[in-house]
Amino acid sequence: METGQKPMATANNSNITNLTNQDLSIQISLNGLSFCGLHTKTNTITFIKHVVLEKKTTPIQILDKLKHCFNTINELQRSFNQVNVVYVNELATLVPKALFDENHLADYLKFNSKILKSDFVTYDTLDINNSVNVYVPYVNTNNYIYDKFGSFSYKHYATVLIDNILTAEANSNQTKMYVHVGHAHFEIVVVTLGKLQFYNTFEFLTKEDFIYYLLFTVEQLALNPETLQLVFLGNIHQDDMLYNIAYKYIRHVSFGHRKDDYSYVERPKTAYSDFVLIHSFS
Repeated sequence: METGQKPMATANNSNITNLTNQDLSIQISLNGLSFCGLHTKTNTITFIKHVVLEKKTTPIQILDKLKHCFNTINELQRSFNQVNVVYVNELATLVPKALFDENHLADYLKFNSKILKSDFVTYDTLDINNSVNVYVPYVNTNNYIYDKFGSFSYKHYATVLIDNILTAEANSNQTKMYVHVGHAHFEIVVVTLGKLQFYNTFEFLTKEDFIYYLLFTVEQLALNPETLQLVFLGNIHQDDMLYNIAYKYIRHVSFGHRKDDYSYVERPKTAYSDFVLIHSFS
């Protein structure tokens, strides 16, 4: 049920003979849930569903919400050949491969994240950056999904985001700041000459929170707002208050593109929305 270097669990007997051409990706945040279906034979995204919560909840409560979704959302009332889970949380940190020791996973997190001794810590490998993303998934959710589907894969949100941005910027000769906007959080990925210079995630409630963190990052990295290329991804549009306030301070602001080759039963809101959810199949 793991990804990359993590061992794959054995599927439940009830699922082995019930394979379909449908894969499912689930994005799990304490602020909500997202679901995406992929028909692998036709390379078609068959549905995208979002469940947004009014306030941040707990891992126990989000599991209850996940169970409710599987009981009530029609698109989830089917068998799936493969299930992918993406965890969205701040309990993660990037470690260079040269400094990584699998025996000290919790030590990497304890300096910038509040974790418990009982927390399960794992990691994804980012070969494109010669780094490792150490993070905390929600074990109760993993257990539920395993009981329901058998074998499945999971990754951290940042792994998918950084990998796809670095792939897109592999041959770049400039500096770009990608800002991926989610519900009550956003991520900043700065790439210089195709290399990762900075990654962090921030929680926000107002546009003032948003621009504070954005400009603080620009200042700390000694970037020039007059020449910096700011690229938005995720849940944002040109009439959005976040776009408008960013454009007041950053001269060059644009929107990115998923650059996927899927067909869609119903297209996403924009060419850059649901960036991580859709890319989680690859």
